[in-house]
Amino acid sequence: MTGSAPLAAVQQPSAGKLNIDHVAHFVPHIDDASAALEQAGFTLTPFSAQSHRLEPGGPLVPAGSGNRCVMLREGYLEFLTPTADTPIAQQLREAIRRYTGVHLIAFGSAAAEADHARLDKAGFKPLPTVALQREIATDHGDETARFSVVRVPPGTMAEGRIQYCQQHTPQWLWQERWIHHANGARGLAAVVICVEDPREAAQRYSHFTGLLAQVGNDSWRIDSQRGSLLFVTPQRLRASLGLEAPALPWIAGYVLSCDSLSATRTRLAAASCAIRDAGEQRLLLEWPAALGGFVLFQQPGTMLPDFLSQKIS
Repeated sequence: MTGSAPLAAVQQPSAGKLNIDHVAHFVPHIDDASAALEQAGFTLTPFSAQSHRLEPGGPLVPAGSGNRCVMLREGYLEFLTPTADTPIAQQLREAIRRYTGVHLIAFGSAAAEADHARLDKAGFKPLPTVALQREIATDHGDETARFSVVRVPPGTMAEGRIQYCQQHTPQWLWQERWIHHANGARGLAAVVICVEDPREAAQRYSHFTGLLAQVGNDSWRIDSQRGSLLFVTPQRLRASLGLEAPALPWIAGYVLSCDSLSATRTRLAAASCAIRDAGEQRLLLEWPAALGGFVLFQQPGTMLPDFLSQKIS
């Protein structure tokens, strides 16, 4: 079986809604990043070079980047690396000089052009919508995955490349052979953003997305149709998870749901991964330097951290 049709069908949000489609690590060496992911029990897609059209009907040109992905039942993780000397590759290298780790959050969109128009009206001055594509192998030959991506000028969102992504061919991404992981990972539940002023950041993202920002325990959050953004100070992140920000702002990590927390713990411990309990219902995995940042694993149905008022053991 090439694709998982039921899973592909639910990746795009409802009309007029948003979800957290994926996050992307920017990494200098894809082989080192791949080794760390496989050690932690993730199934990876093959490496794929990216290309894009800079304007509708324009020529297809190399983007100067390539990726491997971890496809989940809900959303996915992307691992991007520069491959040439292009503007996109230069953006990746500049971000990696700040820190290796997550620099991209993509909101899933059902109508990229409508989101482009809304961002323009809101004063974000979005760049022209980009038609991005890459080749993907299937069991009956190569296919082309296509996306419409809406970006804003670099620096508009200080945290990184914050964008919209409309999936046109989800059936080629969510293939059955890639969605099962030895560590039991299921879905992208939340993204943790470390900033000096969570209120300012949350309200800015609320303006960017049109979604409500809510205040909690010394932190702010925004909930989409699927997946949340959690905004936290470096002091709170240090107190709750014992982690130090390499730079600010920092897209620090993400929360993944898993089939069984105990089974995930057993798998990661057997692979000598850097794990710690984060309370009774969560497990913290600190990524090595090849990837940067962290993952919090939790079972489906567990409430998201608000934000871990007690220090982990």
